[in-house]
Amino acid sequence: MRRRPRRGPNDSESTGKSGQELPSNQPAPLRPTYPEAAPVRAAESAPVKAEQPVEPTAATEPMVTATVTAAEHSEPAEPKMVMETQPESLGTPPAELTATKSPKGYVVLAIGLPGSGKTTWYKRRGVTPLSSDLLRTLLFDDITEQRYQGLVFSTLRSLLRARLIAKMPWNYVDATNLSPHERRQWIKMAKSFGYEVQAVFFDVPLAVCMERNSKRDRQVTDEVMQKMAERLKPPTFKEGFEKITVVRVKGQPGTAGEPTADTVPETAE
Repeated sequence: MRRRPRRGPNDSESTGKSGQELPSNQPAPLRPTYPEAAPVRAAESAPVKAEQPVEPTAATEPMVTATVTAAEHSEPAEPKMVMETQPESLGTPPAELTATKSPKGYVVLAIGLPGSGKTTWYKRRGVTPLSSDLLRTLLFDDITEQRYQGLVFSTLRSLLRARLIAKMPWNYVDATNLSPHERRQWIKMAKSFGYEVQAVFFDVPLAVCMERNSKRDRQVTDEVMQKMAERLKPPTFKEGFEKITVVRVKGQPGTAGEPTADTVPETAE
């Protein structure tokens, strides 16, 4: 078997291999010289001597090196603990938001039997209330119509709602409003619009109401008056009233079960 001859040294530059031989006629590469390198190396090799304190004069500058060295070798400052307090409740609003807001207006409910003086009380003050009797006249041309009580009072509530939407400041309701159940809807509506609710309770004896009723053109029977007197319950602050005004006949003693706080007594002739 024939062996291949060994190859000679690679003198070609086309291979791109490292360690290739340079032509003999090529000059040596230029190497930069640094004249300051020798003093620096000499200073590094020299032994370090202790620096002598130099007093600054008018011709010398302050020694910044000493200041920097002191800052570098100063002891690290001790860590500080900062205490912060949180509110008792994250949902607690600021104090200015929890302040009591003034009401947008007032809704005044008259409470009392027929003949107790509700309409007269409004007339003396020059007030035209939302009245169930007025609605009966407007709807049925008959103030004595009693067959459509639900329609009368639903219309009355719609009128009050319209006034509250219009942001009328004072709103008066002239109806018997005998029981807390009958008054609850008025109070709920007023509160939902941000209005304060007040009551005017006509605490007039049944005998006086029946006597006045007998002198009216539109009379309520004695049997109905008795049933209404049984249903009549004095207003209380638990119902949601902010103020209760009690109206009585002159010389009439107070009745048991009447409100005993924040009431304004008045007299009705």
